Amino acid sequence: MDPRSYLFVPGDRPERFAKALASGADAVVLDLEDAVAPERKALARDAVRAQLADGDPRLVVRINDESTAWFADDLAAARGAAAVLLPKAERAETLQRVREACPGAQVLALIETARGVLAAEALAQAAQRLVFGTIDFALDLDLSGDPLGLDYAASRLALASRAAGIAAPVAGVTAALDDDAALRADVARARAHGYTAKLCIHPRQVARVHELLAPSPAEIDWARRVIAASDASGGAAVQVDGRMVDKPILLRAQRLLARLP
Repeated sequence: MDPRSYLFVPGDRPERFAKALASGADAVVLDLEDAVAPERKALARDAVRAQLADGDPRLVVRINDESTAWFADDLAAARGAAAVLLPKAERAETLQRVREACPGAQVLALIETARGVLAAEALAQAAQRLVFGTIDFALDLDLSGDPLGLDYAASRLALASRAAGIAAPVAGVTAALDDDAALRADVARARAHGYTAKLCIHPRQVARVHELLAPSPAEIDWARRVIAASDASGGAAVQVDGRMVDKPILLRAQRLLARLP
């Protein structure tokens, strides 16, 4: 099952790694980029290398982007990670460079700019998953803050992912840690675009994200009734809740149940 949650932890705070790994997050992102001050980058790389030695398959490393002075050193430090998250992803060639430097690791493309969104199709062909960096994207386009401004880009990433046959994209962070309504609204909008995972910036967001991404009890009940009715009919036409169950309806029911943990 593809990760539903990616929890960030600063790469220069190794004392927080164990707590992050115990949070229940499907993936833990050891961050070498925004969470680490320039003078602490080397320290963070050393801490990340030490943690990767444990071989935990949940570990992802976010490196600095290719325009920075830290890119090459970060690539070397990320060897052994289950996945590498490339920020400011705009070129498929850069993803290939990450793949070559970190053999065996999945490559996740963090799309945060207009250039990245317009290259989504090529990036989806070169990555294992696309991640929508909504905060930096909003800054790049000087958006007003209305979530409507994210919809086109969110859809573009979802369409590119589906066309490339890779996992559905990962939604960006919810910066308001104590605002459940904001988290709920962000997840609902992401699900409306077909996203099945979310970035988290605090351990207490993880369980709630899993809950919000899961099918509701009503959806689960409906899906089970659809599948039971279809099985009982032996392939003949059947109705559930007054609606004909055709192939797309049956497939939706199966997908809903496949999202159960």
